[in-house]
Amino acid sequence: MNILLFSVIFIVLFFIVKKAHKNTKDIVINKVHISENKLPEHDPVLNILHLSDMHLENISVSPDQLYEKLKGESIDLIALTGDFLDRKRTIPKLIPYLKVLTELNAKHGMYAVFGNHDYVLRGKNFQKLKDTLEAYGCTVMQNENHVIYVQGRPVNIIGIDDFSTKHSDLKASYKGIKQGTNLVLTHDPNIVLHMKNYHFNYLLSGHFHGGQICYPKAYHLVKMGKLARMNIIKGLHMQDGKPYYISEGLGQTGFNIRIGSRPEITLHQLSIASVEYKSLPAM
Repeated sequence: MNILLFSVIFIVLFFIVKKAHKNTKDIVINKVHISENKLPEHDPVLNILHLSDMHLENISVSPDQLYEKLKGESIDLIALTGDFLDRKRTIPKLIPYLKVLTELNAKHGMYAVFGNHDYVLRGKNFQKLKDTLEAYGCTVMQNENHVIYVQGRPVNIIGIDDFSTKHSDLKASYKGIKQGTNLVLTHDPNIVLHMKNYHFNYLLSGHFHGGQICYPKAYHLVKMGKLARMNIIKGLHMQDGKPYYISEGLGQTGFNIRIGSRPEITLHQLSIASVEYKSLPAM
């Protein structure tokens, strides 16, 4: 009887793990439209491809598959919000993904910030990761900002470094910023709880993987900050009247499985309104 019970349990677990691994290949493409204008059809639009948490040690989508899913999309800017990898031997695996992203010909280029797993690398290994990103046309942002123009309207790309590893510096990220639409890229969305005095029109992040394994909630994320304890771990949310998005990410950590979550690609349409803010962001 014990042998029979063990066999049944083993078979059930086998099929659960098999299905959970299959889920890592079931990529969801979500499209989000953000506008502050009551008449958004009059505003130019910035089409943003957002990828997060690739975790190249555990990813089930190949570079070619990624390209096939995106080649027909209109993409103006690519935003990569950290956790590319955490082992130096994986860095070469990043190159083919960067190559296919450059083939998408994003008009305003590709921007990246680092996540907590990236900071597992140290010294020359971390520098090699940064150099690899830059070698393939990626603007790497560590608490800094850069301006682009969408049909003549300024958009400030603000790259805030990882909050969970204490690399973030809001004051430095906003230093010298001019009036315009503020698009923030960061890894850990918990930073929004500290941005009451720092204006943004939209913020893109990742970090939580949508729980990755939810049973039925992602209880294991409670140690990852206040947002997780509030069960704010994916999708579109508001903080102090400002919208932000948490991606479920492309890859996985630990085991290459997902339960109650799916790998995600997001395409965001950000309407660029005329700049008429009452005040500049805090400095």
